[in-house]
Amino acid sequence: MSFVDQIIQYFTSIRWDDVNTIGAMLIIAGVITFTTLERFFPYTPGLPIFRKGYWLDLVWYTFIQSYFLKIVIFDWIIAPAEIRLGIAENGYISHWPVWLLVLFFFITHDFYIYWFHRWQHSNKWLWRTHEAHHSVEQVDFLAGSRSHAVEILINQTIEFLPIFFLLDVQTAALVYPIKGTIDALWGQFIHSNLNIKLGNVGYIINGPEHHQWHHADHIEVYHANFATKLAIWDWLFGTMYLPDKKPQRFGLWYQFPRDYFMQHIFSVVRFNVNKVENYPPIKWYINLRINLLNFVKTIFERMFQWKKFKQLQPGNIYPKLDITQAQS
Repeated sequence: MSFVDQIIQYFTSIRWDDVNTIGAMLIIAGVITFTTLERFFPYTPGLPIFRKGYWLDLVWYTFIQSYFLKIVIFDWIIAPAEIRLGIAENGYISHWPVWLLVLFFFITHDFYIYWFHRWQHSNKWLWRTHEAHHSVEQVDFLAGSRSHAVEILINQTIEFLPIFFLLDVQTAALVYPIKGTIDALWGQFIHSNLNIKLGNVGYIINGPEHHQWHHADHIEVYHANFATKLAIWDWLFGTMYLPDKKPQRFGLWYQFPRDYFMQHIFSVVRFNVNKVENYPPIKWYINLRINLLNFVKTIFERMFQWKKFKQLQPGNIYPKLDITQAQS
């Protein structure tokens, strides 16, 4: 069988009416849509598609971390707990309509995430599981994927465990991907670099104008705008900050590592980021991708005598507070 035939066979074998497939297609469509709209209606003009930290968020957080954490959460935590408790087929509320089940889990989880998110910003130890999410200095639709492994482990276990505990296997297998797709698309939306004003609807649902401010490095929002999907929680509990202006800067007020593994190490043991990242072996490792691209460019220039292109430069160490010398 030829390679083309294998591709055709693969796509013809896909169940396009399956809820998981539909969810995946919607998420891909969301990526294409937000990438396009951000070019025409930017909240922060001039933000490049491949902005600072783009590949870190896409490769390490979106693909690699998500893949392994899905195994941990569903295969190592939820499934064994179901078996141990013997509730896999109980389906306590499986008789509810699917739309009502999705709405129920949507609202209850969003209420939980508001308070847990608020707690993360006020507790110095929980903050260490959340600071990676705020380290993005150029916020776009992909920025929401950057979340510490422990934060995802806690939040998604608490999010999906009730679905599998309260529903039978068949119903849970339907509700889970619907809820997961809504989460993914809404996460893309609120983090998107889109200049959208929701007006009165913004009193109910959350959008980019709320969440862009939450990611701002402004002291006014260090403890504000905690809602993810329903902005009503911020309005009800007095944590909404929505001035008639835009933030001037984003990210953390202190130095934060650029590498996935170093970010997780930093959450446990604080170190001087500037000093460590400029240590020759570490600096070589961090800039490996850029150095490889420059190497390939040089080879092509010599082989085909192309005009020399500007060499890619590694990101600069940002002049921010050294956390090892001051309290976060």
